[in-house]
Amino acid sequence: MKVLNYRVLLRKEPEGGFTVVVPSLPGCITYGETIEEAIAMSREAIELYLDSLIAEGEEILSDEETMEYTLNLQRDDL
Repeated sequence: MKVLNYRVLLRKEPEGGFTVVVPSLPGCITYGETIEEAIAMSREAIELYLDSLIAEGEEILSDEETMEYTLNLQRDDL
């Protein structure tokens, strides 16, 4: 069994809840009312995405080699 790592980004929505994006899996986006639900939904979305890749014989991508950096910008016009 291989362990795959995925970075998930949670964005709080103005109407409530959280949208989750998985950057390494294009189009893998889900939603949850709470952070806990959003994380659970992201796990399910990733599993389904991987099932689709396997069924199509596509390469399985992960965040094994991904580095992350947060860039801060200061703007006076915003």
